[in-house]
Amino acid sequence: MAATEPPREWNEEQLRRDELPKKDIIRFLQEHGAESFLAEHKLLGNIKNVAKTANKDQLIAAYNQLFQCKRFKGSDPMAKVTEHVKNVKIDEDIPKEAKPEEIEGPPKYTKSILKKGDRVTFPKKGETVHCWYTGSLENGTVFDTNISTSSKKKKVGKPLSFKVGMGRVIKGWDEGISTMSKGEKARLEIEPEWAYGRKGQPDAKIPPNAKLIFEVELVDID
Repeated sequence: MAATEPPREWNEEQLRRDELPKKDIIRFLQEHGAESFLAEHKLLGNIKNVAKTANKDQLIAAYNQLFQCKRFKGSDPMAKVTEHVKNVKIDEDIPKEAKPEEIEGPPKYTKSILKKGDRVTFPKKGETVHCWYTGSLENGTVFDTNISTSSKKKKVGKPLSFKVGMGRVIKGWDEGISTMSKGEKARLEIEPEWAYGRKGQPDAKIPPNAKLIFEVELVDID
């Protein structure tokens, strides 16, 4: 479930063509760049507003630098804190009736607890978690699982292990699992922006813009 590097949408020649609007480059960077990378290059916020202040040479440089430094979305461990602060400012500064129709913000995910954990032991950033999981699409099609059962209905194989909060998995997992306690089993419904987005994951038979549903059991934390 690791976050993957997106393919290059355009080569150098295509980037410099007049037919390619600045908004398309900005949209690509906002979809794939880490929060801190976008902040450094002043690419956060409404695409139309960013396009007014950024020239094309700056956008091309940012596009090339993104692939050089590999600071893609999900690689920024401070993304959650930054997004929270940004949302608080939005709530404080804009009256509810006067909010813009669309604000660039973190997509949503929902969690339903299927089995309670110990409610004491929660994973901290950088700790290794061990999980059983099954991933499915909204129509019920299972695209990935690490659970197989023997004839005695016992789990075989081994749990998935990764460091939480480090961008090693899709953002919906990093955020969702950080709220689970040891032994907890939960259902995570993850919007495409925190999963595999517009590209999907063809190798795993995940279509573009797919909402993913995972049943995850957090069995241990190191």
